[in-house]
Amino acid sequence: MSAPSSRPLGAARPSYAAVLRVPYARRTFAAALVGRLSYGMVSLAVMLAVTRATGSYAVAGTVMALFGAMTVFLSPLRAALVDRYGPRRALIPMASLYAGLLCVLAAAVWRPGTPPVVLGTIAALTGCCAPPLGPTTRAVWSELLEDRRLLQRAYSLDGVAEELLFVSGPLVVGVLVRFAPPAAGVALSALLVATGTAAFVMSPAVRDVRGVGARSARPVRSVRVKRRLAGGRGLLQPVVVAAGVGLALSAVDLLVIAYAEQRHHGDDVVAWVLAALSAGSAVGGLLNGAVNWRTPARVRLPLLTAGLGLTLAAAGLAPGLGVLTVTVACAGLFVSPALTTAYLIADERALPDFRTRAGAWVNTAVNAGSSGGTAAMGLLVGRLPVSVCFLAAGGVAVAAAAGSGWGVRRAAAVTRRTPEALTRSAPPAGGH
Repeated sequence: MSAPSSRPLGAARPSYAAVLRVPYARRTFAAALVGRLSYGMVSLAVMLAVTRATGSYAVAGTVMALFGAMTVFLSPLRAALVDRYGPRRALIPMASLYAGLLCVLAAAVWRPGTPPVVLGTIAALTGCCAPPLGPTTRAVWSELLEDRRLLQRAYSLDGVAEELLFVSGPLVVGVLVRFAPPAAGVALSALLVATGTAAFVMSPAVRDVRGVGARSARPVRSVRVKRRLAGGRGLLQPVVVAAGVGLALSAVDLLVIAYAEQRHHGDDVVAWVLAALSAGSAVGGLLNGAVNWRTPARVRLPLLTAGLGLTLAAAGLAPGLGVLTVTVACAGLFVSPALTTAYLIADERALPDFRTRAGAWVNTAVNAGSSGGTAAMGLLVGRLPVSVCFLAAGGVAVAAAAGSGWGVRRAAAVTRRTPEALTRSAPPAGGH
């Protein structure tokens, strides 16, 4: 990928301000956040709109499951299109289809009467087209910043902003539905993703970026396969940890609800506890980005994940709501740093023609773990004490941290035969 010349800033004193002083960084980042706000809104908007239109929570849950599955599990495939054709050629068609289908879905649920099978079909097709704005944004950050310290700050800033988007998105929907049908939230999500994506790809930092498919000199197929296998093995550690973090975090939502019910608290306290988790994550992300770490990222990652797991396990022993809230907030301190570090490792291990996909695989692991954690914890809550369930959720994160140690050893083995070495052994382009 090519990018505007911003390399001299990499030598400046690393800070968040230095990141935003990179040419076109603020414009590009703001545009991406507008598009990504759509993802913070769309789940709640679709859920409310389908429930209102059909009067059935079962139908709404099924529609959301289809939408979520297509969005999450096809994300690496859509990211591969970005790697191959470049952001502009790949994201504009995807965003146009996605926004158009969201508008079709909004029209279908504006009034009752649309058959559930039609709603499910539209939702599944919509999920198939969701543009991977998060992974693409992180890939662009990686191109803009050669200094790894600045890149760490950029990823931390990106992670905190994403956390805030997923907190503010439902709030926007909540305000909107006071004055308009929930389907209006779906339509607004379509507008945001269309305008945000268009502004993002038209930024000078992104506009001239070309995919690997547009480059004239490419290694022969056998070498490309070997290079991708080497990069894929390097992704094992961040993907395993991301899945464990997603699973543990999704369990917290149900466990806080169960804790509040057992202690006879109102539903409103659940929102405050989960808000403390998000606040802790935001603070942890900012602190993580501000530190000049001497410990390698692949060593920090299991430590951060283990810290999350141990803190969640301790939350089950909280004697009251106040202690639980503080403990959950402390657990949040590890969330954003762990995910940011996972994305950094994925970027370090990825080849240029695999960079967007690398971030997408980490993102998919988080979301897949979250879905699996919700289902698994739903089976445990009610059968086991809440304290034991907290211990199980924390144990998953600790197990992921321990398992990722094997990923570190595999990554070290891959490093012995680097992609550059494979490239040097390749015959000249055109040697087919």
